[in-house]
Amino acid sequence: MNLNLYGYKGQWLMVDCGMSFADTHFPGVDLMFPDPAFIAREKGSLAGLVVTHGHEDHIGAIPHIWKQFECPIYATAFTAELIKDKLKEAGLLDTVPLHLVEEDVAFDLGCFNITYVALAHSTAEGHGLAIKTDKGIVFHTGDWKLDANPLIGPICPSDKLKSLGDQGVLALVGDSTNVFNPDNAGSELAVRESLIDICKEQSERIVITTFASNVARLDTIGEVAKATGRHLVLLGRSMQRISKAAKATGYLQNFPPVLDEEDASHIPREKLLICCTGCQGESRAALARIARDEHKHLTLGKNDTVIFSSKIIPGNELVLGQLFNMLATSGINVITEKDEFVHVSGHPGQADLKDMYDWIRPKVAIPVHGEARHLMAHAKLAMQWGVEHTRVPTNGTLLEVSENGAFAVDEVPFGRLLLDGSKVIAAEDRALGDRRRASQQGFVTASVVLEDDSALAAEPKLALLGIPSNEPEIFYDRLVDVVELALDRMSAPKRGSDDAVEETTRVAIRRLCRNEVGKNPGVAVLITRLEPIEH
Repeated sequence: MNLNLYGYKGQWLMVDCGMSFADTHFPGVDLMFPDPAFIAREKGSLAGLVVTHGHEDHIGAIPHIWKQFECPIYATAFTAELIKDKLKEAGLLDTVPLHLVEEDVAFDLGCFNITYVALAHSTAEGHGLAIKTDKGIVFHTGDWKLDANPLIGPICPSDKLKSLGDQGVLALVGDSTNVFNPDNAGSELAVRESLIDICKEQSERIVITTFASNVARLDTIGEVAKATGRHLVLLGRSMQRISKAAKATGYLQNFPPVLDEEDASHIPREKLLICCTGCQGESRAALARIARDEHKHLTLGKNDTVIFSSKIIPGNELVLGQLFNMLATSGINVITEKDEFVHVSGHPGQADLKDMYDWIRPKVAIPVHGEARHLMAHAKLAMQWGVEHTRVPTNGTLLEVSENGAFAVDEVPFGRLLLDGSKVIAAEDRALGDRRRASQQGFVTASVVLEDDSALAAEPKLALLGIPSNEPEIFYDRLVDVVELALDRMSAPKRGSDDAVEETTRVAIRRLCRNEVGKNPGVAVLITRLEPIEH
């Protein structure tokens, strides 16, 4: 969930504003955003948001948190089309100033002069940013790769990058996510040729699932359909959205006709190719619904083939393994990057990085976009390749960059926001703590009714959720007994305090649950006090 800030002469420039997927630590939450609290307080000095490309981890947070900093946005045509779609859905299309920019055409934002430099990536219109001030040039690479046959995007802009290096680059702020690959990232053309060969060998229905944003791969799947004489259907909202944006901005011009889902269900199995979302095993994506036989129109059967033309993202191994097994149990052939050549990365391997450093020749290298071990490995390589200074930043670190290096001079507030249902909340919100406790320890709701003199008016009523018990009725009765006993032992004045009654009830329930079933559940206490009857 990328969000970067550059500051100079009292002004700020934001680069990217993305989201991430929440993990199991946040049950019931799908999306996570960076908390822009720092720049929200400084928004009067924020010149604008410039977006490198249209991947969700670079644009996904915009409709959710833009109101906190309210600045104009700058992007190239394809990326802007994706942002427009998000703003429209959020009801912000007529509110947010969105400006189109062109590659290689410099423009000023406050005290920053910015030039978009086109680079290959796994979506259309990936760009690095040459950010110039009178103190020097910072080259922010964005996500990139070098590809001799990219299908979509520049082959290798070495002349432009060498020219930039000749001007003298103060710092390179660079992508680190594929740093452990000793080679280059690989070519999209090679993937196209491999997928065509693989699909020609299949005799039944074929599904290819990939990252929806990979326009070049989407174009390849269209070519696979044509080369194998199959009708093509696109499944998944993201797939439809990316296809629409690509065509609107001049891409996918030779894409074959796409069948409607319902019409596709009548096509002979050996004549259908399905391109769908769900390459990471997402439970609500099209592929998972087909695998569970929950899709309204399309099914899979024995000897059909599912090709995962994607990388298995670390952390998704378990859920993907379950999906692979579900498909295999049904007699479906499963092909992944581990089995055949069906995917190349959109990020630079070491060979690509070495070329970039040879061309740019920065005085300072600042690795970003990766986990800690990726950043540290990137910094070590940069030093080996002759960079004088490196600095591995952490979230919130304020770096002062000069020809003498990058120095941590402060730490600004940072954190995470979560999209919980339709609400954006802080990662520390109490609701998440309660939900975690309930999911791991269970939950008990107790209703206590008290007379006007604070004596119990009736037996407490309990609702138990997720509490294990071999004899649930007996356990329920024991819980009621311990609550009654604990309340009876309270003095009348203490029973007059709702807080005291709530705490006493909670402690009694948790103590018995710990002792009897080894759980420490969340407890909610509902207190009702009866009013005296007037005669």
